[in-house]
Amino acid sequence: MKKVLAICMVGFILSVISLSAQQRGAAISFKEDKYDFGKIKEADGPVTHVFEFTNTGNAPLLLQNVQPTCGCTTPEWSKEPVKPGAKGIIKATFNPAGRPGSFDKSINITTNAGPTSIKFSGIVIPKEPTLQEEFRYTIGDLHFKTSHAGFGIINPGSFKKESLEFVNTGSSPVSIGLTKLPAFLTVMVDPKTVKPKQRGKIEITYDAKRKNDWGFLIDYIYLTLNNKQDPQYKLTVSANISEDFTTLTPAEKAKAPIITFEKSIYQFTPVKSGKKIEFEFKYINDGKSNLVIRKIETTCACLTATSKEMVIKPQNSGSVKVIFDSTDKKGSQNFGITIVSNDPQNSRYVLWLKGNLE
Repeated sequence: MKKVLAICMVGFILSVISLSAQQRGAAISFKEDKYDFGKIKEADGPVTHVFEFTNTGNAPLLLQNVQPTCGCTTPEWSKEPVKPGAKGIIKATFNPAGRPGSFDKSINITTNAGPTSIKFSGIVIPKEPTLQEEFRYTIGDLHFKTSHAGFGIINPGSFKKESLEFVNTGSSPVSIGLTKLPAFLTVMVDPKTVKPKQRGKIEITYDAKRKNDWGFLIDYIYLTLNNKQDPQYKLTVSANISEDFTTLTPAEKAKAPIITFEKSIYQFTPVKSGKKIEFEFKYINDGKSNLVIRKIETTCACLTATSKEMVIKPQNSGSVKVIFDSTDKKGSQNFGITIVSNDPQNSRYVLWLKGNLE
């Protein structure tokens, strides 16, 4: 009896194994699911690797979708069903153009055996830029690396230097001159006459004391090329002139001015377009030294903002009068007014004018 039961048990187990094998279906197994290209040169163009796989199941394998995670990768794959025991491929082509440095990419694969993925990585050695790529900004026959000299933050009373590199890409010499140069800028051109393919430099010195202004500022340097003037022959200069409060001692901070507004937002009631809206933002100097209003900026030419008092003693009050001309404007309105002062905690205090026009 026991022998019969044992034989039956063995038969049952074998039948289960056989049924399981029959029901297993397709299965995908990669020879390698990761590949390292190592170091590749951007100048050599796209690189390709073929990922080989085998259908280790007992039913045909179908690759339903092969989706890379980056537009830099182009996949090709076996479109026909892969029979059990047969092999297939996924060819991955990576384009390194404009992608210097390390890369680590994936390709997501959807099959009738379930989802899976493959990965590849490497390092792109950037190509040497052409002259046009290195000097991208054109002014006549001159090509600049950049046409913008950004000076960043400059303390009032100080100055900074920046330089712009250029090359003559033309076939004839170019003589460089200056016109309409602001008094606070000193500009040195070297060389003043540039031969074909010759490189040069324009050195710019920004004198914040002579500029005598505050906040973020944009100006222009106009060039002449071979004595020719053109509004397009210009370089942009920007700077943010502001005080450096980081050097204040605790005692100086305790004695500093403090600007405190009664309200920082004025919401006007709906009015018809074309009306002038007036409002005063009132404030007080809650500090222990004189508050100095350096500048008042608005975000729209339709807005004027003025203050009668530019120096306010401790515990004294002042106001900023705002006039909004709503001509040719409709709908929701939202404008900012920036008060630039010597308050270390709020050196740029922003007020808001909001409302709707019918």
